Amino acid sequence: MSTPHTPATSTDTPKPGPAGKLRRCLRMPIGVQSIIAVGLGALLGTFAPSAGEQMKILGDVFLNLVQVVVLPLVFPLIVLGIARMESVKKVGRIAGKAILYFELVTTVILLIAVGLAKFTGIGKDAPVAGADARDLEGMSQGIDFHELILHAVPKNIFAAFGEGNLLGAITFALLVGVAMAAIGEKAKPFADVLESVSTVMFKVVGYVIRVAPLGVLGFISYDVAHYGFGNLRSLAGFVAVVYAGLAVVIGVLFPLIATLYRIRYVALLKSIGNLAGIAFVTRSSESVLAPLMSRLEAFGLSRSTTSFVVPLGYSFNTDGSVPYQAAALVFLANAYGADTSLPALLLMVGVLVILSKGMAGVASASVVVLIAAGNSVGLPAQGVALLLGVDFIVDMARTGVNVIGNSLAAAVVDSSEKRREAKRGGRDTSRDPVAPAATAPQKESVQ
Repeated sequence: MSTPHTPATSTDTPKPGPAGKLRRCLRMPIGVQSIIAVGLGALLGTFAPSAGEQMKILGDVFLNLVQVVVLPLVFPLIVLGIARMESVKKVGRIAGKAILYFELVTTVILLIAVGLAKFTGIGKDAPVAGADARDLEGMSQGIDFHELILHAVPKNIFAAFGEGNLLGAITFALLVGVAMAAIGEKAKPFADVLESVSTVMFKVVGYVIRVAPLGVLGFISYDVAHYGFGNLRSLAGFVAVVYAGLAVVIGVLFPLIATLYRIRYVALLKSIGNLAGIAFVTRSSESVLAPLMSRLEAFGLSRSTTSFVVPLGYSFNTDGSVPYQAAALVFLANAYGADTSLPALLLMVGVLVILSKGMAGVASASVVVLIAAGNSVGLPAQGVALLLGVDFIVDMARTGVNVIGNSLAAAVVDSSEKRREAKRGGRDTSRDPVAPAATAPQKESVQ
């Protein structure tokens, strides 16, 4: 009698093939994939520089994908956020709080950075004679505030969208949101359309973020191949001071602000940490704008506050950029033997407080502001050319800190609003103003 066939009971499992390994890599968190991409990009840029420079197209394609979706998402979110506020008075109150916060924090950060740069004496032996002013050709030597105002109030909203004019889109969204709040129930069909558009755009952003590691690979390969490490060694002191200043900002100043407003700062960093990392390696805060607002909303911040304060902060709150500009001005002043007395340093701070608010919509914004500020205090633009060789290194850090700073700004404004509402309602909910909300709507998660 024949016995039934029994399957083999071997404990050997087949080894995964190339396709299986690829699927396993794709299931890794985006942050891990980005770190791997940084290592691969550095190797490629070092040992195959010609190929590394060609990889820049991957980074450019990624940024183009990001930029094409930013305004279609940000516009409906701002409109809906404002339309859902109880009154126009609340819109003005939140805008006032945000702008006041931006100004105060920017001033404190500038004082920290100038003090640190003065204490370390960076730039006294800088090789400014080797600076090539041709590197600055085509860059604006100042900021036209007349043009800035016109930039904020575009005459054609479709042209503003086509140009990626975030500031103009915010202005128009503000008007549309206020109008919707004024007409009330009649605006509901339009609000439903905008809600649908924002949901679709969140899904698109999820797709775009999945290819972020390819963008990281392209940017790092190009930066290492194109710039090398020679300028980093000659300007290591400047880079170290900028990074130290940014470390003080995110490790001392921001925790103090968070403590004052009872915001769980460490939890906030954990929530947005990998997005700040993506901004760090791509050198583009726009690349994480959409998922950042989703994360903050899931963290417990109200949608109306987040969708208004975060985009506004992208235009007016540059917590990561201003330490670089302050350190650079002191560096150049020391390099050229200019006055670095207390009145001169305070003048630098005052100039940067004003000029840093004109960065929105300006190409190479930090460098342009630095040139304008240098002109204002009598420093030659040629010295700025020397810093361009290490600009990509400090740009990574300042972009990541900008993301953290705008997240904290939104949390502070939201905390202030919740405290106000708690006082009016006769109950104290201020002890945990940004605890994760159980009913917060979940958007496309970016791991």
